[in-house]
Amino acid sequence: MNDKVVIRVEDFEARYGDEVILTDINFEVYEGEILVILGGSGCGKSTLLKHMIGLYRPYRGRIFIDDTDIASADPETLSRLQKRFGVLYQSGALLGSMTLAENVGLPLVSFTSLPRAVVETIIRIKLDLVGLSGYEGHLPAELSGGMKKRAGLARAMALDPHLLFFDEPSAGLDPITAAQMDHLMLQINASLDTTMVIVTHELESIFAIAHRVIMLDKARRTAVAVGDPHWLKDHAEDPFVRDFFNRRAENIDYAEPGGADGG
Repeated sequence: MNDKVVIRVEDFEARYGDEVILTDINFEVYEGEILVILGGSGCGKSTLLKHMIGLYRPYRGRIFIDDTDIASADPETLSRLQKRFGVLYQSGALLGSMTLAENVGLPLVSFTSLPRAVVETIIRIKLDLVGLSGYEGHLPAELSGGMKKRAGLARAMALDPHLLFFDEPSAGLDPITAAQMDHLMLQINASLDTTMVIVTHELESIFAIAHRVIMLDKARRTAVAVGDPHWLKDHAEDPFVRDFFNRRAENIDYAEPGGADGG
């Protein structure tokens, strides 16, 4: 990780209709960093991620990726920028009728003019990177949950992105498989210096992989902490933040501040 900023979020606000989901969000992501977006259910984690990858436009504020404001970018510029990062969705989002090789090769076939032999070589390299060498001909239905996640990661890396986004990479995985996924992400980050933004609420994963976190609070609809999770666990000024990292319920407000589910 270095001090070069690759993502900058300024005065961000998200709404669903008239319902404010998040407001006054400001943070940066540095090159080579693993930043985790965390918080309780419905606090807006996935909503923030979807805005950062350009699926939604902010109600207010700006989101810069490599100095391009994706909130105001025209469709052509946004599409060009999106080809430079990869996304691993919670389910893996593999196409069930296609083999693993075809799934991983889809971005290469869709967005490049590489010869077929080169595409096949890249597919083998990416599957080997995630520990799925030899599974090129398998369909998604023939894989375990953890293997589907790794296959989705291989596809997300097909175009050699410098930036990867993950939505709940450990969701639905048993503890051992989740730990293996954490280890794989750390390996990729260390060996390729890939910047990662990860949405999760799994404390074990957060402490294992995060360089820094940004913590969202549903009740206050904003960020309540940014920093090293190990430091925040014992030293955060906000009792809610300390309780979250220590799995305590003393200062957690269960009142629902509205009807919308912010993710």
